[in-house]
Amino acid sequence: MKKLIILTGAGISAESGIKTFRDSDGLWENHNVMDVATPEAWEKNPQLVTDFYNERRIQLSKSKPNRAHLILKELEKKFDVKIITQNVDDLHERANSKNIYHLHGELNKMRSSVDENLIYKTTKLEYSLEDKCEKGSVLRPHIVWFGEAVPMIDTAIDICKEADILVIIGTGLNVYPAAGLVNYIKDNTPIYIIDPAEVNISNMPNITHIKNKATIGCEKLMEILNK
Repeated sequence: MKKLIILTGAGISAESGIKTFRDSDGLWENHNVMDVATPEAWEKNPQLVTDFYNERRIQLSKSKPNRAHLILKELEKKFDVKIITQNVDDLHERANSKNIYHLHGELNKMRSSVDENLIYKTTKLEYSLEDKCEKGSVLRPHIVWFGEAVPMIDTAIDICKEADILVIIGTGLNVYPAAGLVNYIKDNTPIYIIDPAEVNISNMPNITHIKNKATIGCEKLMEILNK
């Protein structure tokens, strides 16, 4: 089976009502990302940060995978599919995709604020500063904040090196290091980009740009790949 590597960003979850990380205005759900998505924000106002991610979990609990998520699952019938996502939601998981790699962490996990290796799956939607890890420190969201290292990036690079086909959905390739993953695919690997906006692809060969939102674009992608 050909290896189909898929890189997803906020655009694939937007039609499920989810905004992931930031839009072009630097806001995430009307909050400046510097106030809710940096280590400095956590140090300055952990209550605000905790409340913000509680709200995101509640929002996510009311959302469902959309047709784009489901199509990626369907593609597993004909391809060896691996999904590298910049999103922190669990919509790919709920669509039952098998191989999912979260670059920026997961909203439905918490971790120790003193030991990044102590990670816990959430058991409730809302947490408080009274919730502690086994070492006694406050639990923080398991999110890779701006300014922090991206632990999964080396794994993602290795996956991209295997790609027979690369598909990019709902991301403008503006956030690094994720944006640099296209530099690791083999020469002449076909690339499909699904995004209604213009994308800076002038330096990439073998590009097919499907200028649609994710649900429509993934329908078209499936038609192309099935031929």
